[in-house]
Amino acid sequence: MLEDVQVKQLLYQYNPWWNNSGQMEELPTVHRAAYHEVLSTIKSDDVRRFAVLSGARRIGKTTVMKQVIAQLLNEGVAPQHIFYLSFDNPLCKLVGFPRILSEYDAMVPKEQQKYFFLDEIQYAEDWSLWLKTLYDTRPNLNLTATGSASPSIEKGAADSGVGRWRILRMPTLTFREYCDIEQNLTNSSIGQYSLEELSNMSAEEFSMLMFSMSDMQASWNRYIALGGFPELLRIQSIPRAQMLLREDVADKVLKRDIPSLFNVRNSLQLEKIFLYLCLHSGSIINMAEICKKMEGVTLPTLTNYIRYLMEANLIYVCNNFSSSGKKILSSQSKMYVADAALRNACLMISPETLSDTDMGALVESVVYKHLRHSYGNSHQLGYLILKGKEKQEVDFAIARPTGEQFLCEVKYKNDSSITRNDAISHLCAEQSTLGAFLITRNPGDFGFARQQANAKPIIRIPAAAFCYILNSKTN
Repeated sequence: MLEDVQVKQLLYQYNPWWNNSGQMEELPTVHRAAYHEVLSTIKSDDVRRFAVLSGARRIGKTTVMKQVIAQLLNEGVAPQHIFYLSFDNPLCKLVGFPRILSEYDAMVPKEQQKYFFLDEIQYAEDWSLWLKTLYDTRPNLNLTATGSASPSIEKGAADSGVGRWRILRMPTLTFREYCDIEQNLTNSSIGQYSLEELSNMSAEEFSMLMFSMSDMQASWNRYIALGGFPELLRIQSIPRAQMLLREDVADKVLKRDIPSLFNVRNSLQLEKIFLYLCLHSGSIINMAEICKKMEGVTLPTLTNYIRYLMEANLIYVCNNFSSSGKKILSSQSKMYVADAALRNACLMISPETLSDTDMGALVESVVYKHLRHSYGNSHQLGYLILKGKEKQEVDFAIARPTGEQFLCEVKYKNDSSITRNDAISHLCAEQSTLGAFLITRNPGDFGFARQQANAKPIIRIPAAAFCYILNSKTN
């Protein structure tokens, strides 16, 4: 075990601002949405909550925490009242948090106002129990933690932290965040809009908005290639960026994080299943068919592996539902890789070689990520398959708790035409439909179209513009 002096050295290593001459490393000047959510949570005067930031590896959770630390220091918070620790460090696991906390308390009286920042908290033993204890016994403590296994973090919150902390889900970069970082912007003159606001725009207002965003296609193309992970933005070589993404994200999660968190013994089998899902991202997944193709994989094992991949934030699951009372087929799940760049990197596919079909599936996954980020906490999000002579699918339905819904169909191709017989056209005539969007490929492919009399118009909007301006304004 470490001596007391070694534990103190570890703490000073993680908290350089405790030294008079110590400084933080240079941090990005652009602040993501999660930064503002963390600050508002831990500084709220109305309700005291700890903030738990959840998301995949290498998406910038630690950077967000350190930006918050820098802001607190700028506001005059005493440096030793700000405590940072990463449980990804093997020494932290060896020493244990209780002893580390005891050493810190010996340095700074615990009765004073404190700000704790704890990275990768899922690696700490019994983390949810002692987090509850910290909340209950230290009324002057504000705490932020990060975790890369979302449902495990959320289960801990449900078991021990009801009313004590707020889970903040952080995706890979949204397209707007990517553009802000790429162009070093602190904000943009182009606003953000909810689906309702877009649906209520006049044709003239909508056209003016689309014309103002006609020059972002080059940024969109690079974002699709590797824009979801902040550290890759400055790398010019796409093959090199993909190699780093495989090594720093996929390999570490599949071969280290998931096996250690969930006691997975066959990491090669897990990797094969993930690669299969990458290849079929955006498709309805037939579990029985996967078991047939993957030798030695049983249905219970496959179910567990998919859950682990979800918990590690490598995939999303989109379920089938109907908020309008239509008859639907038996429920099957669609699965999306959590970031388009991750899918390309793991399959070692150059974006330039993607077929139109593959590119359409890729963009569909990007649209889903943006809808999930904007509406996942306030609406029901799924896809629709109507039952009739032919299967008719609507890619996404975003339903309010009261049942009204918005519809989104992705047609990322040069010919994005739809007919009166398409499912989205039928649903636009229903009273429960508040708006409908056709996500297109080309910057000039936008406008309003009404397929049926007295039906809601279908708004054609380029994918780049849709993802850039999307915001629920309700979360």
